[in-house]
This record gives sequence, C-alpha cells and structure tokens, in this order.
Amino acid sequence: MSSKILTFVLAAGLALSSAPAAANANSHAPNENADHAFDNKVIKKINADRMYNNIALLSESPREAGTQGEYDAVQYIKGEFESYGYDTELQPFTFQEWDGGTSAIDVNNQAFSGEVHTFNGSVNSNVQAPLVYVGLASSEEVGNEVEGKIALIQRGSYTYYDKVQNVLDKGAVGVIMFNGKGQPGNHFGYTYEGQDIPAVAITHEAGLKLVDRLQNEQVTATVSVEDAGTIDKTSYNVIATKEPHKNKDNGQIAMIGAHHDSVAGGPGANDDASGVSAVLELARIMAKTPTDTELRFMTFGAEEKGLVGSYHYASTLSEDEVDRTVGHFQMDMVGSRDAGDLIMFTPDGQKNLVTDLGAAAGSRVAEVVEYGQLGRSDHVPFFQRGIPAALFIHAPLEPWYHSPQDTLDKISKEKLKETTEIVGAAVYRIARPDTPALENATVAPGPVHYEFDDRPL
Repeated sequence: MSSKILTFVLAAGLALSSAPAAANANSHAPNENADHAFDNKVIKKINADRMYNNIALLSESPREAGTQGEYDAVQYIKGEFESYGYDTELQPFTFQEWDGGTSAIDVNNQAFSGEVHTFNGSVNSNVQAPLVYVGLASSEEVGNEVEGKIALIQRGSYTYYDKVQNVLDKGAVGVIMFNGKGQPGNHFGYTYEGQDIPAVAITHEAGLKLVDRLQNEQVTATVSVEDAGTIDKTSYNVIATKEPHKNKDNGQIAMIGAHHDSVAGGPGANDDASGVSAVLELARIMAKTPTDTELRFMTFGAEEKGLVGSYHYASTLSEDEVDRTVGHFQMDMVGSRDAGDLIMFTPDGQKNLVTDLGAAAGSRVAEVVEYGQLGRSDHVPFFQRGIPAALFIHAPLEPWYHSPQDTLDKISKEKLKETTEIVGAAVYRIARPDTPALENATVAPGPVHYEFDDRPL
C-alpha cells in the first residue's frame, strides 16, 4: 500500500470523510495512546492459529448452498457461537437452483463417451441434425449453413448469449459447446430468455475430436436434454447476538458478517472460510468484552447464488433496527497469501462511517486502508437499506478464486490476523462503553486521511 496516503491531519479527532462529526465529538476526541490501549483490548486476544484451524475444518469439503456440506458448516458455526455464550438463530430461506436434469449426445448413432453438461437455462428437447463447426460463433463466422443443424462452438472471446443468439438467428436447432484451451472440465454455459434451444457443454479435448472428425466425414448428432429446470432448495443464515451492558445500552447496533457457502466443487478456504473464521474470532473475543452497543455476528448462505442470504436477512430488519444500525462490516476472502492488499469497497464508491472507522483502525493497527467501489458481495443489501456498509477484501484476487485450488495451504496467517485486527479495532471503537453514542451514523474516528483506489477485484 502506498506510503503517500499515510497523511495525518492535525484536527481534533475528525476524519476527512463525507460523514460529519457528532456534535459532541470534539469534547470526547480520544488521544492516540488511549486509542491503542483500547485497541489492544481486542487485537491482543486475536489468535491466528485458532482462525487457521477453523478454516481447515470448514474447507475439508465444499459448502455449496443447499447441500449437506453447507448444513454441516452451519451447524458447526452455530455450535461455536453458542460455546461463546451467544443467543444464536438459524434463519432458513428458500432459493431456486438450476437442475440440469439429464443430457446426452449421440454421434452418428453412437453414444458420446465423454461427460455432457446441460447449459443453465437450456430447454428440454431432443433434436437430431447434421453437425457443423462454427469456431467461436462470432457474427462473422456464423452463416446460413447452420440452418436446421446443430452448431459445434468453441468457448471463448464472446459471451454465451452472443454465441447462442448468433447461431439461433441463422436457424440452428441445437448447440454443443466445448471448453477453451487450458480450461478444464465442462461445467459452464448459460442460455437466456428467448433462446429456446437445447444446449450442452463438453470438454476441450472432446470438442477437438469432433472438429477433427468433421474434417473427414459427415456427422449427424443428437442432443437431448430432459428434466432440466429450477428446483427449490434451502439455505441458512446464522446470527449470533450480543446484548450491550444493561446499564450502558445506547440503542445502537453494529453488524459483522461473512458468507459460509462456497462454489460447487470448491473447498472455499479463502472464499469465504477465511471471513467466517474472522467473524468467529471476533465473536469469541467480544463475548467477554463490555460494550454499550448490540453486536450481531452473522454468516450468510447462498452468497454464491446471488447474495440470497444477505438479501433475505436485510429484508427482515425492521425500520427501527435499520435506524439503530450504525454500520455493517463484511469480510470476504481476507486470508489469501497471493491476493493484493486490503481494501474497503462500498457499493457507491463513497466513504461512510464503516470506511472511516476502518481507515482509522488501519492507521493504528497496521497502515491506512484505501477504499474503492464494488457491488458484488453481502454488504450491498445493507447499503440498499440505508445502513453504512463496506466490504473488507484483498484485491486483486488470487489466481485460484472460485476453483478447487482454493485450499488451506494458500492461506496467510499474517493477512488473516491483520484484517481481523483492523475490523475488530473499528467495531470496538463503536462498541466500547466509554464513548458517546454514535448518532445518525456520525463519528469522530481519528485524524486520518484515506483515498479512493480504482483497483479491480
């Protein structure tokens, strides 16, 4: 992270952000030594080995939403929260999952020997027609010769929508797409509304064999898709609540979250067992730490299916809860040794209370954290309810993001611990009982300047 942003402003406890300071902030502006002392109440207790062990356990198998693997993880997380003394709720919700049914290919009346995968959204149909190879299926490559035929397409360069639409516009009756060079497997592919054509995927090697065969003989293929469609599945959110000290309750709520599901076939060590381990560790520490703020620690299901769990939870919040929630801190992929530096993303690319606190905590714990714009994680539903929210993540991402290689050996204990320290120090600035209430999402988090970073994920 660039040293040029480590610029401290000689102001009475005011951060350079769009959030105004509370009316009484100057009279309560904490000094730097006191800040570090209070931070140490939290961060000196953070145990990287404990977090690493939780990642090891959670990443033993995939945790795709709606599967037994996710349910096992949910039960473990619930048990950990309860062992710390929290009232813990399992919040089930239903989401729709694509089921590819059964798909198959015949070539010249011989069953295709390779694996066949149904495109998400494919219609159920059984078609037999001559096979024609159309390369990458650009509009320039696809001509009238595909009319009434099954198009053999190589993946790459263009979207699934464009490829399918180009052959459909020329009268194709089916699609077989093979993977690109260097891309393993055949689990890919989407068709979209109006693309009423059976479409299946095969491996790169199997596709090249069909291309070679077409150079030497006429090929008639059959593509069949049966019983494909959406089915209802159940996923879960896990919510653990810590009530404030009864004599110091200021009515505020602060939320700390991660998602526990992984992609299909991926162990998800960094994405997002790392975030879950950080949430569990902060919950463990805060359980015995006096606070004047209600703390909600949560892990969401079905993030990989479109943020379904976090949208569901955010939708259940009453207007009173929304008004009293001063910030949502979301941790996603916070432990990869091969990803970039820590950054705080907001959906609108603007600073808010959470980024103010995160930048100030970073300056005390490690170094100032930059902020950027991204709307692809579980901070979004809270932002849309009007709650200050930010995603804490390392970017750019590691090469094995969303792959079977997202394994424990890629986790950095140092990155994991530093991120947890920063978020923990930021949350404790809200929750520690000596501070005045943060009214209307305003705060004087510390004299720190931090900048926008137009960094890709």
